Amino acid sequence: MSRIKKKILFVCMGNICRSPAAEGIAKKILNDRGLNGTIEIDSAGTLGYHEGEKPDARMIKHASKRGYTLDSRARQFDAKNDFDEFDYILTMDDDNYSEITSLDKKSNFKNKIFKMVSFGKNINVNEVPDPYYSGSSGFELVLDILEDSVEGLINKVEDDIRRENKREN
Repeated sequence: MSRIKKKILFVCMGNICRSPAAEGIAKKILNDRGLNGTIEIDSAGTLGYHEGEKPDARMIKHASKRGYTLDSRARQFDAKNDFDEFDYILTMDDDNYSEITSLDKKSNFKNKIFKMVSFGKNINVNEVPDPYYSGSSGFELVLDILEDSVEGLINKVEDDIRRENKREN
């Protein structure tokens, strides 16, 4: 698509359910659209207590039924580097949003921080709920919301890249 490269970071609390699911969905969409080299994807948690762990086995199971591979390892959001490194920082719920915005002490990066659900087109919810203590239906709901929201996000990022390319030419 272009010379411009964008980087997206998905953030939830522990980086074992929602954000790795969003990462897996985004990677599949990018692969299907032939955009792997144009947009880079990563995920992180606001807390580091799952650092180095694979995604939750239940999320892996539900995501794989839909054709998604969740193979990242949990890491904690790193304010010193992640704010500068990523163009879009997507939070899963209000707590994650508050946590990340509070780390942006001078509001230098507020134009990069978004709520994931703000990109949804078909499912109208206020946040991506944490499925950790729910049953199968909770994981399925999260995947439904993320599929809708990630699709909208990727469309926006593609549009942003097109606009920036036009400005460069």
